Amino acid sequence: MKKHSARVAPLSACNSPVLTLTKVEGDERSRDSPAPAEAQAQAGMEAGGRGSRCCWTCSVTQLKKFFWGVVVVLGVCSSWSGSTQLAKLTFNKFDAPFTLTWFATNWNFLFFPLYYIGHVFKSTEKQSPQQRYRECCRFFGDNGLTLKAFFTKAAPFGVLWILTNYLYLHAIKKIDTTDVSVLFCCNKAFVFLLSWIVLRDRFMGVRIVAAILAIAGIVMMTYADGFHSYSVIGIALVVGSASMSAMYKVLFKLLLGSAKFGEAALFLSVLAVFNILFVTCIPVILYFTKVEYWSSFDAIPWGSICGFSVLLLTFNILLNFGIAITYPTLISLGIVLSVPVNAVVDHYRSEIVFNSVRVIAIVIIGLGFLLLLLPEEWDEWLIKLLTRLKVRKKEEVPEGNGDIVSGLQNKSRRTRPSMSSFTH
Repeated sequence: MKKHSARVAPLSACNSPVLTLTKVEGDERSRDSPAPAEAQAQAGMEAGGRGSRCCWTCSVTQLKKFFWGVVVVLGVCSSWSGSTQLAKLTFNKFDAPFTLTWFATNWNFLFFPLYYIGHVFKSTEKQSPQQRYRECCRFFGDNGLTLKAFFTKAAPFGVLWILTNYLYLHAIKKIDTTDVSVLFCCNKAFVFLLSWIVLRDRFMGVRIVAAILAIAGIVMMTYADGFHSYSVIGIALVVGSASMSAMYKVLFKLLLGSAKFGEAALFLSVLAVFNILFVTCIPVILYFTKVEYWSSFDAIPWGSICGFSVLLLTFNILLNFGIAITYPTLISLGIVLSVPVNAVVDHYRSEIVFNSVRVIAIVIIGLGFLLLLLPEEWDEWLIKLLTRLKVRKKEEVPEGNGDIVSGLQNKSRRTRPSMSSFTH
């Protein structure tokens, strides 16, 4: 029941634990969840003795959450890598990245209808679409979704959404999908830096190291291709896309805070409305100026375009609402796992060369990504774990010494001669 009151932030890129926008009711309880587990483990050790000291209880709920986490990770990985590869194939026949961005963003309108279908099936208190819409509109203010709220609280994020996806797709035209996917992982480092500066989030040395690794990986990735113009432009585009994604997330936290599932679904649908009303003119202008031109509508690969849009919609659904069934960290792992998937596909499809510099850059950026997944209390958990191991070791040593001493005493008693033998 608590999962329906979760608060999420709709993102176009990845949901990073670095900036916690997913506010779940009882989140403090979940963070302190190791405490009850420790208490149960200690009780088990006292009851079962030394043989059961290493046994940790795991509830059925946690097992289900982990199982669904694996499913969501596979879904995020396949949808993200699949949309990237399908976009690369689409550009062979349809060289129009902005039009593709506009078309895929229109599919965001399905967020709120899909959410309402889930609400009807899952919620015990059914509401009509109008009632649910009015309740979710409170996210934009006391007066609901007014014209002022639309332009001040939705339009800026619509622009950032378009820029994030357009720069990402345009980068796919310039460089290989492996490089694009791994460089986009740097957005977590940008989120940390922006949240540290703008939101005054907690300073963490390990995340500074991760940000340095991300920057070093970008430089090495540029060096791997020999600083060619097309490579530098492609890398600049994907870094710009990661920056727009990070700005989207930080501004959402700064201006809007967090949202419930229904509010997030409505917000994403409103972004599609903004896209239809105010961005439609741009693909038309690009078509007539022949910047993004196609001979006829029959020549458009509708199957590839619709497939890309469906995969991107699936990716965003799993990314934004996956926390209802699993942990945010597991969802984030799906992003970084898409890198080796794209690398395998590129190895067989294109002429990408995995030289030592490129491999090191991929590993460095991936390591920085994983460091950013560490929770804020990771150092406290590590100290508690080391302390527990030291205490356990100290408890085992006296017991072992006690067994040895008692054995020696028994042996000396058996071999010691009786005083009565001397008296007789």
